[in-house]
Amino acid sequence: MRYDKGHKELTRQRIVEAASERFRADGIDAVGVVSLMGDVGLTQGGFYNHFPSKEDLVRECVASGVAAATQRMADRVATSRGERYRALVNHYLSAEHRDNPASGCVAASLASELARRPEETRVVFTEGVGGMVEVIASTLPDTVRGKRRRVLATAVLSSMVGTLALARAVAGESMSDELLSVGRQSALALIEAG
Repeated sequence: MRYDKGHKELTRQRIVEAASERFRADGIDAVGVVSLMGDVGLTQGGFYNHFPSKEDLVRECVASGVAAATQRMADRVATSRGERYRALVNHYLSAEHRDNPASGCVAASLASELARRPEETRVVFTEGVGGMVEVIASTLPDTVRGKRRRVLATAVLSSMVGTLALARAVAGESMSDELLSVGRQSALALIEAG
C-alpha cells in the first residue's frame, strides 16, 4: 500500500505526541510500546519503522516536551501585563497545571525518572532546562544582573518544579493547594529579594 508524501513523518509525530502525554501522565516505564502503538491505531511492529528503540522515542519526547514547556512559559510572559515573573510563577504553580500532568511541564512530571535514564537522554533534558532558566531570567527585575540573574532563575525553576511535583504527589486537595500557595509565595519572595 502506498501512502501520501509526508505520511511517515505525520505518523511519527502522532507517536511522539501520544507518547509525550502518556509518559507525563503515567511515567516512562509504565508505558509499553504495544499499548502506545494501540493508542495511535498501529501495531508494535510499526513502531520500529519510526524509532530504533523506546529510548530514542523517550529522547524525542523529552526534547519536544521541554521545548513546548519553554514555549508555554515564553507565551505566558509575552502576554502578561505588569510583573512578568509574577504571571509566570502564578501560572506554573496553578491548580490547572497541577491537574493536567499529561499536557504540563516535563520537568515536574518526569525529573525523577529522567535521573535514571541514559546520559544521552539526560543531556537532552539538561539543554531544555537551560532554555526554561533563560525564559525565567528574562522576566526578572532589571536590578538583578550578571551571574546572579541566572542563579536566581535556576533557583526559581527548581522551587517551582519541586513544588508542582509535591503538589501532584500528596493525597488530598487541601494539602496540594497549600503547597501550591506556599510555593507561589516562596518563589515570588525569592525573586523580590533579588
